[in-house]
Amino acid sequence: MILKQYAKLKRDLTAFNQVSSPPFDGVSSHSSQNGAESRLINQVDLSYQLQEVEDALNAIDDRKYQFILHDYIIEKRFSRNEACERLSVSVIKFNYLKNKALEVFKIKYM
Repeated sequence: MILKQYAKLKRDLTAFNQVSSPPFDGVSSHSSQNGAESRLINQVDLSYQLQEVEDALNAIDDRKYQFILHDYIIEKRFSRNEACERLSVSVIKFNYLKNKALEVFKIKYM
C-alpha cells in the first residue's frame, strides 16, 4: 500500500539528497545511462511519488481522516487504542472511519 511506503519513500529521498553525487561529465558512455543519470532519474521518480501522495492527502478536508491517514497509518504515532482515544470513538467506529479515510484517499490519489 502506498501510504505504508510513503514514510520510507520520504526517508529514501532525504538520504538520497544528502549523498553528494559525482559531477555529470557530459561524455556519453557505452551504457544506456551513466551512474549520475540513474541517480537523477531515481530522485525524480521518488519526488514524483511523494508529491502525488502529499497532493492526495492535502486534498482531504476531513481532519479525522487526515489524522488516521497521516498520524496512524503513515507515521505510526499511535496504537489503534490511542487513536480511538484521540478521536473519542469506539474501535468499531474507528475501523469504519479508517476504511472511509482510505476510500477517500484512493479517490483523491487516482
